[in-house]
Amino acid sequence: MKIIIGLGNPGKKYENTRHNAGFMVMDALAALCDLSFDQEKFSAYFAKGKIHGEDVILMKPTTYMNNSGFALRQVLDFYKESSEDVLIIYDDIDLPVGKIRLRQKGSTGGHNGIKSIIQAMGTSTFDRIRVGTSRDPQIPIIQWVLTNFKSEEKEDLHKAIDAAAHAAYYAIDHTFSQTMNQYNQK
Repeated sequence: MKIIIGLGNPGKKYENTRHNAGFMVMDALAALCDLSFDQEKFSAYFAKGKIHGEDVILMKPTTYMNNSGFALRQVLDFYKESSEDVLIIYDDIDLPVGKIRLRQKGSTGGHNGIKSIIQAMGTSTFDRIRVGTSRDPQIPIIQWVLTNFKSEEKEDLHKAIDAAAHAAYYAIDHTFSQTMNQYNQK
């Protein structure tokens, strides 16, 4: 089983903010997988299907960013899965808009959603796709991540969302090492 969780905040107010890049990728991935978030369970918008013979769960937590691990822990406990089955997709202010980066482990990088995920799983070793949202040094980070993307960033953002969704789709039936080799941008 593959559990793919995109991080973000629920509700219209946050829909197009930088912190919701993970949710944006999940919507694109659901379209690729021909799935829809038509259920709400495990404190998340939830979709489940079979892709290339693999059971796949897609999740967008409704717990808000800082408690994302709560939703993931529920699904891991219910399905008796481990961190090896998890792929997390989230925003990264240290990457420029339009860039993605795939890794198999790492720190929180100051990201409270990832901090919650690490606490819930008890490990920082899990597959992750980071989507660049850039940073404005003039605006405090907590405010910056809740701003909408600028119009001149939209084309690069859509390219990154598409690349991240395709990378996650590819990861369903390939190892994550193969996925990193295929999708990490030089």
